[in-house]
Amino acid sequence: MNNKEVKILFMGTAEFGIPTLKVLNDNYNLNAIITNYDKPSGRGLKIKFSPVKKFAISNNIKYFQPKNLKDQSFIDKIKSINPDIIVVVAFRMIPKSIWQIPKYGTINLHASLLPNYRGSAPINWTIINNENFTGVTTFFIDDKIDTGDILLQEKIKVDKKINAGELHDKLKVIGAITVKKTIKEILNNTLIKKKQKQDGDYKTAYKLDKENIKIDWTKNCLEIHNKIRGLSPFPGARTSLINNKGDIKRAIFYESEYIVQNHNFENGQIIKEKDSFKITCNDGYLLIKNLKIEGKKRMNTSSFLNGFNIENYKMVK
Repeated sequence: MNNKEVKILFMGTAEFGIPTLKVLNDNYNLNAIITNYDKPSGRGLKIKFSPVKKFAISNNIKYFQPKNLKDQSFIDKIKSINPDIIVVVAFRMIPKSIWQIPKYGTINLHASLLPNYRGSAPINWTIINNENFTGVTTFFIDDKIDTGDILLQEKIKVDKKINAGELHDKLKVIGAITVKKTIKEILNNTLIKKKQKQDGDYKTAYKLDKENIKIDWTKNCLEIHNKIRGLSPFPGARTSLINNKGDIKRAIFYESEYIVQNHNFENGQIIKEKDSFKITCNDGYLLIKNLKIEGKKRMNTSSFLNGFNIENYKMVK
């Protein structure tokens, strides 16, 4: 079969899928795109199109935004398209009535080396947990989340200075190449799928929420530093400062360095230096390089200190 005769249906919403969409559009018959329905966002609750919807519009590709993937009329639309392969990147759970439609199956691109880091935030938790290696996995979708037969994996070393945004941008490109290789091998019938081990001491990519993005100042320097880079630039590691009057300011930390050193301070004490400040941790000091305080824009530390008297504050969770 000529590549341009291969009908592909893509399902996804996030920017992580854009390089894969470009590969599919350039090499195959990208017949349709399924993306999430539009939701109001931001202070003005304006409707903002997802990156995937923007791609569909700019490339004149038909798209659907179903609220219910199990709706029979939507399922009938997919059947009428009759895709050879469905490619899923960063989307919600797909019902069997959809993923069993394509002749060659439905494949998912996931930003981890499965079975480790199943879940919605693999890139963040890879860095938070200070992993040395990560990668991408393509697998056949089944009736559970991220548990299907593994098709291909690409492994890379994790730079200890990289943040989640930078790793995201690296993996999305590697992911697109891996999807292309996967489709080629599926069509050539040369791909050997591997069952995932379902039981074992595997790490989970838990959904990020308002609690697990908070900084715990009883942890050691490296743990806090990794949390900051693992949540940067989004959603950002959250914390609060309190002054001697009891006033609390919420803050987001985006970039840090650390020094392992014995001290006699309580955790969370702020020590101001000339144009910077450091915070005491369990085993040393955390130097904040870039941050945002509530009511202010994101800025580097020296700019922040020009307009904020930090000497009367200490950290709270």
